Amino acid sequence: MATDEEIAFIHTEEYINAVKLAGEGKLEKSIAMTYGLGTEDTPMFPNMHEASALLVGGTLTAVDAVLSGKVKHALNLGGGLHHGFRGKASGFCIYNDSSIAMKYIQKKYGLRVLYIDTDAHHGDGVQWSFYDDPNVCTISLHETGRYLFPGTGAVNERGQGNGYNYSFNVPLDAFTEDASFLDSYRTVVKEVAAYFKPDIILTQNGADAHYYDPLTHLCATMNIYREIPKLAREIANEYCDGRWIAVGGGGYDHWRVVPRAWALIWLEMNNIQNISGYLPPEWIDAWKGQAETDLPLTWEDPDNMYQPIPRKPEIEEKNALTVAKSLEIIRNNMTKSLY
Repeated sequence: MATDEEIAFIHTEEYINAVKLAGEGKLEKSIAMTYGLGTEDTPMFPNMHEASALLVGGTLTAVDAVLSGKVKHALNLGGGLHHGFRGKASGFCIYNDSSIAMKYIQKKYGLRVLYIDTDAHHGDGVQWSFYDDPNVCTISLHETGRYLFPGTGAVNERGQGNGYNYSFNVPLDAFTEDASFLDSYRTVVKEVAAYFKPDIILTQNGADAHYYDPLTHLCATMNIYREIPKLAREIANEYCDGRWIAVGGGGYDHWRVVPRAWALIWLEMNNIQNISGYLPPEWIDAWKGQAETDLPLTWEDPDNMYQPIPRKPEIEEKNALTVAKSLEIIRNNMTKSLY
């Protein structure tokens, strides 16, 4: 479990105390609301602080496992709570484990971190934690905030002060499909990694860009969840001697999407690739009695999962322009260096 001192790398003492009181049933509702607690997204519950600190501790344990040299990659599916702010809970997130972990990496190991967030919701809490810090570079690939919480993550959110041009946002249009999503992801991650040259990578792996997800409007399939960790590992091997920490995140189709998507991260970390066909029957037998919908039978999604998207060419063109805008300062600087 993370200590109060570790949590305070990011969160204020007043907020930590409020979370503790909320977990003891001692925080007045009017006061709780000022901290983002007691809302529909982040209700108060017993042992709130302890449960949240355990999630943070899992990510810090992953950090130490990698940076002590025990392993090259580490995965904490309980992490990825990227909406947590210094003094406020938001979007199901109380303590921001990724932000705490990256500050922990800076303090204990003195390394530069590349954060890659592919949750359908903008990684706002992490971005604002390091908005003026040139030693943490954040990438967020998400559905445009015009239609989706938290409404931030525009291309022009590039950082401030010394952190300017170390924050990269790619707000994708609603109904974006696999090809455009992956083209955007590969282009931005490769170019930003070459620009920043990180010492370690931390990826947030929300599984809510999938077509089945009930809270978002993207049209991805399991194909992207096979490719996202694959490129992350390639980048880690190229720049970071393999050092890669992955955490979970959003994902609200708990039966058909999240188990497969997150299993693919673990498989990639263990260099088990190209797995396809039927899912393990043991998994289906174990959960089919509890599932609220029919479980998938294969790693892949069916080809006819949804009807053709009528605006596909326009969406792809718009996303390509968004990527170009996100990377324009990097590309302009590269062009100038040639002359």
